[in-house]
Amino acid sequence: MNSVYFWPVPLAAIIALIFAWMFFKGMMKGDEGDPTMIKIAEHVRKGAMAYLSQQYKVVGIVFVVLTGVFAFLSFGLKVQNNWLPIAFITGGFFSGLAGYFGMKTATYASGRTAQAAKESLDAGLRISFRSGAVMGLSVVGLALLYISIWWLILNNFVEAASENQKLLIITTTMLTFGIGASLQALFARVGGGIYTKAADVGADLVGKVEAGIPEDDPRNPATIADNVGDNVGDVAGMGADLYESYSGSILAAAALGAAAYMTGEHASHQSAAVMAPMLIAAVGILLSIVGTYFVKTKPGATQKELLASLEKGINVSSILIIIASFGILKWLGLPNYAGIWGSIVVGLVTGIVIGKATAYYTSAEFKPTQYISENGQTGPATVIIAGLGVGFISTAIPVLAIMVGTTLAYFFAAGSLDISNISQGLYGIGIAAVGMLSTLGITLATDAYGPIVDNAGGNAEMAHLDPEVRKRTDALDSLGNTTAATGKGFAIGSAALTALALLASYYEAIRISIGQVLAKSSSFEFPNGTVINSVEQLSQIGLIDLVNNYDVHLMNPKVIIGLLLGAMMAFVFCGLTMNAVGRAAASMVAEVRRQFKEIPGILEGENEPDYARCVEISTKGAQKEMLVPSLLVILVPVVFGILLGVPAVVGLLAGGLSAGFALAVFMANSGGAWDNAKKYVEEGNFGGKGSEAHKATVIGDTVGDPFKDTSGPSLNILIKLMSMVAIVMAGVTVAYSIF
Repeated sequence: MNSVYFWPVPLAAIIALIFAWMFFKGMMKGDEGDPTMIKIAEHVRKGAMAYLSQQYKVVGIVFVVLTGVFAFLSFGLKVQNNWLPIAFITGGFFSGLAGYFGMKTATYASGRTAQAAKESLDAGLRISFRSGAVMGLSVVGLALLYISIWWLILNNFVEAASENQKLLIITTTMLTFGIGASLQALFARVGGGIYTKAADVGADLVGKVEAGIPEDDPRNPATIADNVGDNVGDVAGMGADLYESYSGSILAAAALGAAAYMTGEHASHQSAAVMAPMLIAAVGILLSIVGTYFVKTKPGATQKELLASLEKGINVSSILIIIASFGILKWLGLPNYAGIWGSIVVGLVTGIVIGKATAYYTSAEFKPTQYISENGQTGPATVIIAGLGVGFISTAIPVLAIMVGTTLAYFFAAGSLDISNISQGLYGIGIAAVGMLSTLGITLATDAYGPIVDNAGGNAEMAHLDPEVRKRTDALDSLGNTTAATGKGFAIGSAALTALALLASYYEAIRISIGQVLAKSSSFEFPNGTVINSVEQLSQIGLIDLVNNYDVHLMNPKVIIGLLLGAMMAFVFCGLTMNAVGRAAASMVAEVRRQFKEIPGILEGENEPDYARCVEISTKGAQKEMLVPSLLVILVPVVFGILLGVPAVVGLLAGGLSAGFALAVFMANSGGAWDNAKKYVEEGNFGGKGSEAHKATVIGDTVGDPFKDTSGPSLNILIKLMSMVAIVMAGVTVAYSIF
């Protein structure tokens, strides 16, 4: 380990956490408003923390059981590295901690944002954006700190025949640690998504459609649960999700770098290739902090000026990381550093293209969403048909962007598109994912900012503040929807690139596992009949030879079976999570109707609804419903690997990635378009609020809610978690495959 290269990484992590703390303390100094506003914020805060506490209890039980399984595999069967059990627990803990910090901040910031919005739009922007930055900086800071700690531990305890072999073992071992973060992220996304959409659907269908009362009206029993849901789904869930993507992309790129520069004329550059993604992430943190200080406006700023301010912060950070990454790669002295830099730029540009495409298909400023609103004049059926059509068409640009981005990232790093230099090409794809997420500190801030201002609007509505305050929070919320589109683009795009990098890393995990078999026996036979008798022979087998020795090609029925199962998994997972939302929402609808019927004076504003009961229903429903789809994602790669071996697992991961990525884009964009089509009508178009078009688009939005906030975002984690499980269980697949 070169200390000159390494120490900037933990230093940047600590700086990120210091600034997150500073922004949090600055937000807490703000005024939370009058007693009614404080009471409402306290309701939401208690509900959010009660949910998170319950979720962590359930997840904790699952983690304890799985830790026991990993301990048996490590110390009993000796097919896993001995660090995995404790790393699994710590990975889940850090991921959960990132979500907790973000949600704690958001629940304290929403009331203060509403109070600041009494002054002006820009005052509301400042406090909400800095609060979102707490989430962004906490995620990247905790992720890099976790990576740094384990890097130091493994460097002091791992022994190998050579320094190059040691780096390969360390990076491949650290890659398996991501399963804890991935599993925690899936529980957070699925559980949070079920919670928030059950509350949202219940509040909309009974409150808006049946009772005809406004959104966030205090007379609606589900309105507190709805506001709590914004935090547990869009803040805690998003934080855990992107923590996992961020750390996964860095670790995958480091492992691919160790493999690419393992032997040959460039073996002396292996350490630099491993440290490059970590250093780029470290510098990206510092530049994200710089970018946050560019997000400021003058008093009386228009909405267009506010949007320009947000985009300025992101653009400044992105331009600076492009310049800085070139200097980092040149300083490290990597061969073809200019080409690798090109891969990083490709990653950033690909994320921006996907974000812009998402904005086009989901924003009310553009024709696709306006087309859905127009169909509201003929009823809910045509709204749903139009939304599905827009969602399907919207997959084209993101998929093409990933295709082109992957090709260019490979080409720049490898120098050509042939497979003679495949290891360097795959390293280029891995580092492109790092480039896409390098400024996550500020891009996540613009995403987490959205739920904060959404809750601020709810606070303003329930506290009966001046209509001008709600108008300002709605303007800020509209900005949040626009910036969130870019955030979702980066989340989906990074999931695809990271999953590609993990798929390549799977072969290195297989190589390590074969080495473990050779340590206990005199030989190892591949499925195609090739036999090796030593670790030295294994080290001479290239990636393409490894693929060929396992017969991983489209004429192998095991690969085809895997492809089909992987594609099916994406659809079954969506079906399970959609039905889970439906069941939980049905319970919520029944409860809201019961309260309207049995508690006198609610609709007249004479009595307060039983908010706590609705929060409890959403919490229990989410905890119950999240287990089956989450555990299915873990079991399928394990069982399939034991039954049919490596070729089937590779097919499973490729099929899940292909279908899951396109399906995630479709669900996110159709759901977002339905949401904004409703808002476009509410602005006074096609009859405005209360019109037939409005009722139709509310129903469309209700259908789209679990699309964009439950199933769609969870697919990002599905495709990465299946890859991570396959990598962790590679030893079992190699040693115990039946057929």
